[in-house]
Amino acid sequence: MPLLRRYRQYLKLERGFSDHTVDAYERDIRKFLQFLDTEGIDPLDVTLDHFHQFSAAIIDIGIHPVSLARILAGVHSYYRFLVLDGHLDTDPMELLEHPKKPQHLPDTLTVDEIDRMEACIDLSAPFGHRNRAIVETLFSCGLRVSELCNLRLGDLYLDQEFIRVNGKGSKQRLVPISARAVHDINLWLSQRAHLDIRHGYEDYLFISQFRKNISRITVFRMIKQLVEDAGIDKTVSPHTLRHSFATTLLEGGANLRAIQTMLGHESIGTTQIYLHTDTSRLRDELLCHHPRYMAHPE
Repeated sequence: MPLLRRYRQYLKLERGFSDHTVDAYERDIRKFLQFLDTEGIDPLDVTLDHFHQFSAAIIDIGIHPVSLARILAGVHSYYRFLVLDGHLDTDPMELLEHPKKPQHLPDTLTVDEIDRMEACIDLSAPFGHRNRAIVETLFSCGLRVSELCNLRLGDLYLDQEFIRVNGKGSKQRLVPISARAVHDINLWLSQRAHLDIRHGYEDYLFISQFRKNISRITVFRMIKQLVEDAGIDKTVSPHTLRHSFATTLLEGGANLRAIQTMLGHESIGTTQIYLHTDTSRLRDELLCHHPRYMAHPE
């Protein structure tokens, strides 16, 4: 991208920015350029509507307005440069209304904090491996808690490292699952095999102490207790791990459409997933941009 290289030179030589700052600007700009490439739009032909579409897509995956405002600021800087350097006559972002920063932002968890939570799990306890598998599955797949609670053995394709998720509106999607989560699920399945599961619940993956599928409130309490045990001073729920999944991928440079597909938003129907999204490409996005997919479990 010659224009992007020219912009880097402008930031370093004319604006005097550090390499770290220049890299941060470039990462945010590449998110937008990647979005345009997916939509088949030339960066010099963008309109205000394209910025609105991009903003909506960012918000749709659960990224809070502060991160969106930072990304848009970087993109706006790039387009001001394109005008200054003579590539555009007018700034297409001039009339764009930037998102307001809310007073309270939803928390996300870092990989280190996820590791600290898992370190607090007693794997010798009856449901220790279940709890670890739950944390790993939420973080590596970005599931809603209801989707996790309703996972069935028939939804697991662990040899292929995929799971089938039944989302809102009875829409199904295939989501890659990390080798680490597969490892933890297999350990849980070994424990689960010794449970006397109630009739009608034999096919559910995650079983509670009452020998039926685990409830949302049980997962919520378990996550809350792990956060407290790990000494993490944040407001955390199972949905926080879903936001953390999306944030980790976005900040790592993953394709916006791939993140939306993996999250299973209502705007992306089942037919679109199977006709227009190659599941191997979803795995490639995770292998490149999510830390849980970059290394196999010990």
